[in-house]
Amino acid sequence: MTDLAAPPAPVKLTTTSPARPSRLQHTFRRARKLTVTFLAIVGFITLARPFTFDLTPMISPSMSPAITGDGPGGDWVFAEKVSYYFRNPRRYDIVEFNNGEGLQLMKRVIALPGETVAIQHNALVVNGNQLPPAAGAAPVKYYPYGNLAAGRTHTVAGGYYVLGDNSADSDDSRYNGPVTGNAIKARAWLIVWPPSRIGWVH
Repeated sequence: MTDLAAPPAPVKLTTTSPARPSRLQHTFRRARKLTVTFLAIVGFITLARPFTFDLTPMISPSMSPAITGDGPGGDWVFAEKVSYYFRNPRRYDIVEFNNGEGLQLMKRVIALPGETVAIQHNALVVNGNQLPPAAGAAPVKYYPYGNLAAGRTHTVAGGYYVLGDNSADSDDSRYNGPVTGNAIKARAWLIVWPPSRIGWVH
């Protein structure tokens, strides 16, 4: 009779949990991740900005009260460019464009290509009909100066006839003629500064 060897004692496997990162390491990793994300967003905005939007300070009162401007305290306006990749400017749009001297301006589209425009009793008349005020915009008076003086009617042969809402103090299509579609860069969309003026442009 042979003795059977006793089975070997089971080997206990011990596992060691990985060391948890310290609070300093966790904070560093989080800060690095946030920095990378921030730089990616800044890079995207930098690349996309010329094709998507402008941020423009208003420095003249010519578009008051829709957009106010009087020196450094004027509105900062977010003007978007994407809409005009898919459609033409519409009546009442406040458009951003460069005039013949290269100055950047904002004015409201009043008459479209092929239409006629006149000012009668401080009201706009387009194609013989009085134009109602823009929805949401404050009522304004228009003055018969320039090519609309003395009751004259102007035919918009090409481009867009634009006026400042504060037309007593506005260098617009009454003096310079219509603005061509190629010159229009963006549509005023949102006032982003000062805080008391933040809101949609009407």
